[in-house]
Amino acid sequence: MTATAAGTLFVVSTPIGNLGDFSFRAVEVLGQVAAVLAEDTRHSKHLLDHYEIKAPLVPYHEHNEAKTTPRLVARLQAGESLALISDAGTPLLSDPGARLVRAAADAGITVSAVPGASALLAALVSSAIALDRFTFYGFLSRKGSERRAAIDEIVTLRHAAVVYEAPSRVADTLADLVAAGAGGRAAAVARELTKQYETTLRGTVATLSAYYSEVPPRGEVVIVIAGADVPVSATEEELRTRVVQLRGEGHSPRDVAALLASEMGAARNLAYRLAHE
Repeated sequence: MTATAAGTLFVVSTPIGNLGDFSFRAVEVLGQVAAVLAEDTRHSKHLLDHYEIKAPLVPYHEHNEAKTTPRLVARLQAGESLALISDAGTPLLSDPGARLVRAAADAGITVSAVPGASALLAALVSSAIALDRFTFYGFLSRKGSERRAAIDEIVTLRHAAVVYEAPSRVADTLADLVAAGAGGRAAAVARELTKQYETTLRGTVATLSAYYSEVPPRGEVVIVIAGADVPVSATEEELRTRVVQLRGEGHSPRDVAALLASEMGAARNLAYRLAHE
């Protein structure tokens, strides 16, 4: 008896706004798979209906992925091919799906990407910021130590950082970056990418922070922050002098460490030690 060949898990990018950004291959793949796994089946049904795709939709999201993944892997092993999509853009980038891809790969199942729209890449290429390297942070934590650590890391980066943000928190995130010492950094705030009211505002983090504190944005938002200029590393004596100045200005040890790194090129561990002495 011949064993059944396993199916393929397709990871399919969908439009982030403009339906014209859906690829011919994506339409073909979704029309041929046994099922389409979607974050929100009601949302994705509109896309499938628009392209007359008849494949059944199966809910797959953060609340059911742990329970559903083993069943989906079993279907793949039995020979069915499945497609994973998100509500918009490329799956797994701040969206569910990593658990299923990992489980499928571990089971020896072929995982094939069907590339397409991505808010991350769209924002980067329209930002007018150097893109030879970048770090993607997704959505920052709303508060607490994880958020502070991410902000501090962005401030010390020598290359671009990309952040997804809810419109109601854009002003707060920009203000936190200013407070951590990145106010003079070039930045771009892109919203409603590929849609009718797409806008990209460019300036410094400080000017954008001031603007969005008065004019809250609407729609999906991506923030791109340029890397810090590489300063000439200061001597430890110069760093200690700057620590005294910053403490006199009321800065916290966390802020002092970030400023030593961003302003004076101090290694992160040295900046942390001096700031907490």
